[in-house]
Amino acid sequence: MPRASRNQLRIIAGEWRGRKLPFADVEGLRPTPDRVRETLFNWLAPMIEGAHCLDLFAGSGALGLEALSRGAAEVVMLDQHPKVIQQLKTNLASLDCERAAVQQADALSYLQQTPGKPFDVVFLDPPYRKDLLAPCCELLNEQAWLAKGARVYLENERGYTLPALPENWQLARSKKAGQVAYHLAIVGG
Repeated sequence: MPRASRNQLRIIAGEWRGRKLPFADVEGLRPTPDRVRETLFNWLAPMIEGAHCLDLFAGSGALGLEALSRGAAEVVMLDQHPKVIQQLKTNLASLDCERAAVQQADALSYLQQTPGKPFDVVFLDPPYRKDLLAPCCELLNEQAWLAKGARVYLENERGYTLPALPENWQLARSKKAGQVAYHLAIVGG
């Protein structure tokens, strides 16, 4: 497959349906597959419009951009890599989208801050084999980053066990597709 077409993602539905966007050529960057995103956003359909979203490991931007395309009020996208940040900003400009904030930051450091407004939806798709899901879940919960009833999407490599979730979270959905295991948790009061 030619490199240019390999580094593209497609928005599945909403305002930018069918748009293809480039993503940074960074080692280990893997956009959430189309069929996984389709299932995830079917799960989130009742609440994504008008939602305030946090994409902690934005990478290609596939999850945050899909949320914006489907009517999210705001998406905060974080990543550590400068090339990723620049490409996300370029893609948002090409879409004429002003409902997103892109920040270069370490997710764990970011979550140790005092949050402003709590988020309705959080996307947690960290790099595989870095054991980041558990500490991110703990910080999201302890630091009050989540609105009551918030949804947290968790993605990990198939074959790796999902860490224990905070007590007030309920695992609502789990599926597997290819090398991906993905889950949706609902945050209680």
